[in-house]
Amino acid sequence: MDLKERVYSVLVASAAEKFNASLRELFPDFKYAPVQFESSISAARRALLEREYDFIAINAPLPDDDGIDFSIEVSTGKNAVVALFVRTEHYSPVFAKVSPHGVYTLPKPTSKQLVLQALDWMASTRERLRMLTKKTISLEDKMQEIRIVNRAKWVLITALKMTEADAHRYIEKQAMDRCISKREFAENIIKTYS
Repeated sequence: MDLKERVYSVLVASAAEKFNASLRELFPDFKYAPVQFESSISAARRALLEREYDFIAINAPLPDDDGIDFSIEVSTGKNAVVALFVRTEHYSPVFAKVSPHGVYTLPKPTSKQLVLQALDWMASTRERLRMLTKKTISLEDKMQEIRIVNRAKWVLITALKMTEADAHRYIEKQAMDRCISKREFAENIIKTYS
């Protein structure tokens, strides 16, 4: 899917209404939906319990937290891409702390152009996370299939006194002959002999 066709969900943690108003203008409905604003870190945490978001923007500091630890936690524990807005005088030390965790740091005040650019970078990063998640799921599925097939081979070795090579060939051939996956046939063997 093209980045221009993708719609991203956004959570904004900010207690500054002026900041929220300027940011709201940068989130057109055709590209960003839903966009949820929370005025504290604790409220943002509750929102994350209810649903996942593609982007999380944090306007630091907030009334209950500076947002630094929260940004690191969310960036490393979720598939969300995080942007942390900090005062210019705090930019360097905050950047040094959060950048190893994949948090985008933007100094404030900032320009509209820089925020739009950051949103494009965030979209690119989010798509990369999506691809990595798909690969991880695919690898986990493949590993699970290998475990099941190996278990079925050991069942055949034990129950029918086959060699491992014979058991492997038997599973492959039967799966092919029946037009089903090796995993499905292996599961049938396990059910039959267990």
